[in-house]
Amino acid sequence: MGNAGVVSPWSIIPQSQPGTWKSIPGLLFGYGRPLSIHPKVALQMVSWGTRFLRQGRESHVRRSAEAMSHLCGPSIELYQRHLSGTGHENLITESAYVHAFRDGSRANLSNLDYRIRSEMGANLELVGRDRLATLEPALSSDFNAAVLIHGQARVRSPGQLGRVLSAKAQALGASIKRLTIRHLKKTATGWKIECDGQTLEAERVVVCMGVWSARILKEMAFDVPLVAERGYHVEFANPGIEIFNSIMDVDAKVVVSSMDGGVRIAGQAEFAPIDAPPSEKRSKRLVTVAKSAFPDLETKKPSFWMGRRPSFPDSLPMLGKVKDQRGLFVNFGHSHYGLMMAPKSGELMGQLVCEERSNTDLQAYSATRF
Repeated sequence: MGNAGVVSPWSIIPQSQPGTWKSIPGLLFGYGRPLSIHPKVALQMVSWGTRFLRQGRESHVRRSAEAMSHLCGPSIELYQRHLSGTGHENLITESAYVHAFRDGSRANLSNLDYRIRSEMGANLELVGRDRLATLEPALSSDFNAAVLIHGQARVRSPGQLGRVLSAKAQALGASIKRLTIRHLKKTATGWKIECDGQTLEAERVVVCMGVWSARILKEMAFDVPLVAERGYHVEFANPGIEIFNSIMDVDAKVVVSSMDGGVRIAGQAEFAPIDAPPSEKRSKRLVTVAKSAFPDLETKKPSFWMGRRPSFPDSLPMLGKVKDQRGLFVNFGHSHYGLMMAPKSGELMGQLVCEERSNTDLQAYSATRF
């Protein structure tokens, strides 16, 4: 599993904010070039991007932040609960989230994103160069200020976390099959899932296939504005440095963290066809960004990974029942926040499928909101 390992109850700010449109040229061509758009999806991005920018009004941002908080807020507690008794409780560890700025004037707690977090109860701290050097000695002196978001955690190995929780689920009676799904069809009593070499049937089905969910649902004339927002990570197995928190390089839009497998740098956004090959240029660029942020980092023989974030314009997932499709549920579109939102999303989905009452209003995640 590839990501930055951040488990942040306060990662509740949607990607589109007031004035985001002004930053697009800098994201495309500025330091680290954190944003790219593949020519084959350029036309699709006009429609999606228009919806995305419309979500940047403060009222929309606050509404999305409230909805995101219901999913991200309990993430640490839920992971700790699920890991309890596995022998791998140390996979999740306490951490601060360090938003590091080269231009210290940009580290401003009055900015909308920090104001919203603070209003909702986050413990934020503005620090200068000296404190930053004490917290993270390996971080470049080019960074002159940071906003610390306290009360966070980080996963030491996201891949191992997935394996441990899968094993626990199977021990509790779950059956896990690895199949290529081709079609989903409604039957008189439920649903038929046609796979390569096998057909499965169920009364109730949850479509939870990330960016591939849209293809399956399109067969039922259920079209959703989902795009593949691809992210990369590079991991250095023998880094020669230790990083004590999750550190975001705000300029390059990447997060760097020490993990069991070494130091990992992850992030950026590449809008491209689902099946397009990974960009070697972007992977190499991440190595350059990492070395710039951590001058003593040993960058020999890095390992690369690319994954596809399923992203909607409002940064919220689709979670709930599908109207007029009895027994069909959806749970996908968690964008940059999948690791944080996963445990609560799963809990809510379990309640829905089992017809249990939930105290969470799911209207914000409605499959018909677009």
